[in-house]
Amino acid sequence: MVVFHKKVEGLSEQSLQKFVSRARKAAGLGGTVDVVITGNSAMRTLNLRFRGKNKATDVLSFPSGQAGTEGRGTFFAGEIAISAEIAAENAMSLGHPIAAEVKVLALHGILHLAGMDHEQDNGVMARKEASLRKLLRLPPSLIQRAQSDASFNPRGPKTPSKMAGLGKRRRRA
Repeated sequence: MVVFHKKVEGLSEQSLQKFVSRARKAAGLGGTVDVVITGNSAMRTLNLRFRGKNKATDVLSFPSGQAGTEGRGTFFAGEIAISAEIAAENAMSLGHPIAAEVKVLALHGILHLAGMDHEQDNGVMARKEASLRKLLRLPPSLIQRAQSDASFNPRGPKTPSKMAGLGKRRRRA
């Protein structure tokens, strides 16, 4: 099931559902996946509740914990939440359509539901995501972007003043 709380230009519930199904199969993830496209406020709330981080993020994955139940009827793999606002910022910064960015984020979430963790796997998820991105004809993956440009941030450079919320212009004396 796909639910849009925020609309995405060039992407319908049906087309995203078809993509998620193809990506899930390509990633070797059994079961069904629900996806919600929402805004930064909801993503901040989810990120704080489940990861202890009080900021919006682009994509979150929530595995169902039903691994191994495929033979007992419908298997539910988990849920993915995507910020339409951050996806739009990323797409604009990288020069591709927001619909493509949402698909990149969905693929990333699917790989997490499949048990992959790019923070601890010595590049296994990055390689898998890169190969699936090519197969599914998507622009660069999240992991590739982070590795190729560690400074990538659609909201501007991370400076101590911006991170502290003090990003105001200084007046010249």
